[in-house]
Amino acid sequence: MGFSYPSMKVLLFFHLLFFTSLMPPISCNKVSLGLYYESLCPYSASFIIDSLAMIFTDGLINIVDLNLVPWGNARLYGNQTIKCQHGAYECLLNTVEACAIDVWPDVKEHFPFIYCVENLVYEHNYTYWETCFEKLGLDASPVTRCLNSERGTQLELGYAAETNALQPPHKYVPWVVVDGQPLYDDYRDFVSFICKAYKGTAKPSACTESSFGRTRKLKMNLINILYGEETSKSELFRALPAVFSWLKRNKIVASF
Repeated sequence: MGFSYPSMKVLLFFHLLFFTSLMPPISCNKVSLGLYYESLCPYSASFIIDSLAMIFTDGLINIVDLNLVPWGNARLYGNQTIKCQHGAYECLLNTVEACAIDVWPDVKEHFPFIYCVENLVYEHNYTYWETCFEKLGLDASPVTRCLNSERGTQLELGYAAETNALQPPHKYVPWVVVDGQPLYDDYRDFVSFICKAYKGTAKPSACTESSFGRTRKLKMNLINILYGEETSKSELFRALPAVFSWLKRNKIVASF
């Protein structure tokens, strides 16, 4: 199967991860960042694609302990019957993403997969979620086994309990929490809350005012490379397989 338009956004994300991997790690007491969401919520998908991925820029991930909780506004009835706000397919993808987190506990391993799936949600192509295994060079079998076994249900029940235990209770999704404190409508400004909560002495460049300008410049440069007038979309489509192959060979896709 050829690469589609959403893969270009995924490629942009890999570029951001690559630049982050060049930065030295920071020893610190990490700030907890919790995202309580549901897979087919357009606001959740938009936040993951347009905002949350920025934790991988300017060393921010080095001071963050990211916890993704794919449950959201789902409800539990009777004998472990789960009903999701956006229907049965959302329950499926919630479990897929829960299994991915379980199979690849390192955030740098499971976040790219979740990013890929949510990018397909963002582009209204979520029924092709299984293409994310091929795009990322991942073995689908452990996630498939989890999805088709009791393990997937157990994971979702655990996320249900975690979500229902929130104090104060969540009001909507995405529900973003920094060090136990919900951000409410300020959730897209999560970076500033993380920087304020961080107590370490050596702050990453993401927490300095000048870094925001550098990050924006980096993103714009990458966007120009991917979408600029000088490069046609047909050329980009032809180039993408080779780029992904290079990313995989250099262990940027599989292990970051």
